[in-house]
Amino acid sequence: MPSTPKARFEDAEKHISKVDPVMKRWIAATGHCTLQPNTDAFFVLCDSIISQQLSVKASGTILKRFCALFPNDIPTPELVEKLEDEKIRAIGCSQAKARYLKDLAAKFLDGTLKPKQFSRLDDETLIKTLTQVKGIGRWTAEMYLIFSLNRLDVLAVDDLGLRKGMKILYGLSTMPTPKEMTDIAEAWKPYRSIGSWYLWKSVDTEPNRW
Repeated sequence: MPSTPKARFEDAEKHISKVDPVMKRWIAATGHCTLQPNTDAFFVLCDSIISQQLSVKASGTILKRFCALFPNDIPTPELVEKLEDEKIRAIGCSQAKARYLKDLAAKFLDGTLKPKQFSRLDDETLIKTLTQVKGIGRWTAEMYLIFSLNRLDVLAVDDLGLRKGMKILYGLSTMPTPKEMTDIAEAWKPYRSIGSWYLWKSVDTEPNRW
C-alpha cells in the first residue's frame, strides 16, 4: 500500500470512481481529497468535546478562550486536570462539558487512552477505547478516526451531513436509513472515509470540529 496520504487518497478516488458512477462524476467535479492528519490527540479530543452542538463560529471562539487558559495556549492533560471547573464554565462551556474535559484528562493520565498506541488499534477497538470518555460517543470517535487519524474505511451512518449528501447525490426521495447508507457505500470499501469526505463536500457541511 502506498505510504503517503496523497497516494492513498488517490487510490481511493480511483477505486470509488471505478465502482460507483455517481461518485465518479462528483469526484471529477470536486477534485482531490484534502484530508490532513492531526497528531495532537488530546487537543483534538478537547476540541471535539467543546464543539459539540455549537456552530463553527461559537465553538472556535470558545476553543480560543480555552487555549488561552494555558501557557503558550497549549492544553495538556496535567493542566486540564488541575483547572477549576469555574474557569472552564467562564469561557462558555457547560458544566457537563467541564466534566467531560476533566474525564478526558484523567483518562490520558491514568493510561486508559494511550495515543502512541492508537495506530496499532483497529477501528472498532479504537472507537470502543475512545468512547470510554464521558461525552465522547461513537459519532465523535468516528470523526476523530477520519479527520485526525485519516483512517480510510469509516462510515458514520448517524451523521446528518452524510445523509443529506447521499440523498442529494443519489436522488433519493427521503433521507437514507443507516442500512441504505451501508448498502450504497459497500462498493467503496476499503475507502468509505474518502467517499464520506466527498459526500460532505456535496452539501458543504464538513462536520464541525478541529
